[in-house]
Amino acid sequence: MFATRSLMTLALLSAAASPAQNVTVTDADTIAVRDAKIRFSRGNPSPAAMASGRIARFTQPVRNAQTTPSNAERRFPADLSNSGGAVVTFAQSHAIYLNPIAPGFPNGTCTIANCWGDPEGFLRDLGVSEFIHLTDQYVKLTSSNRYTVGVSTNLPYTQSGPLSNNDILTRVHAVAASAGQSGYGHIYHVFLPPGQDVCQSPGVCYSPDIPSTDFLCGYHGNADFFDIGHVIYTVEPYQLGGCSVAPGSPNGALADSTANTLSHEMFETITDPDFTAWFNSTTIDLQGEEIGDVCSFFIPGFFDVPVFKIGNKNYAVQREYDNISHSCSTKQ
Repeated sequence: MFATRSLMTLALLSAAASPAQNVTVTDADTIAVRDAKIRFSRGNPSPAAMASGRIARFTQPVRNAQTTPSNAERRFPADLSNSGGAVVTFAQSHAIYLNPIAPGFPNGTCTIANCWGDPEGFLRDLGVSEFIHLTDQYVKLTSSNRYTVGVSTNLPYTQSGPLSNNDILTRVHAVAASAGQSGYGHIYHVFLPPGQDVCQSPGVCYSPDIPSTDFLCGYHGNADFFDIGHVIYTVEPYQLGGCSVAPGSPNGALADSTANTLSHEMFETITDPDFTAWFNSTTIDLQGEEIGDVCSFFIPGFFDVPVFKIGNKNYAVQREYDNISHSCSTKQ
């Protein structure tokens, strides 16, 4: 698919808060994905998919009703259970911004600000916040500054039709292999531009232009590559395509909607990177749902999220599930 390492060279979209690296995508990346062991967990459902009834789950906050007093676990049906898999104790986040080479985009390019807001700024604020300490109970650490922001990558690309998960992984592999950074200490976040659909699997997509396959606002996953080992990543589509928070958010719809889905996937990647650690296993309705899923609520057309301080700034993002208080929490 890609003939040489000079075929696709990265260029800066705009001045980023962290240094941006230049990487190329080659045949070696395609082969690595072809031969990889790939697993990915649940995606974050879109408000449209929930409203259509195509995804069945609770749409109201879970109450702490005692259903079986003799069974402590079943008293709190949203509580997460530990299946013994790996968690992410310390990690750097690396943003990968896909910059389309196609007509119809503003000035022929996406800047970080006009396509995604400030996701790296949000990740920095999240890393020093009280909110991130909701993960302490799941990773069994209480230290600060465990989750930081590393080098970002800006990747021009051409694509006809939706990106597949393999398309995503080809680019993730190129970035991770170039930097020599894999394993649980590095999380790659792939940001898609406006108009770009992506499918986690066939028929399960972010595709606001194709309602029959439009299920997701984002997802997280992992792969074991034969050359660089284990890689964990999230996929972050353009959130104003049907995955927005309600109007009037403190940083504007674009920045806060991006932060909302990024926060959801970041928390789930930390507590359940391989879908073998912390998730709900106590009820049929919530079976398999992760720390963000059980607290993702909707009003018509939008995510229903609170506004609260994360680090030194207010954001509109969803709560995450706290096993200690048995509730969706911001840990303020």
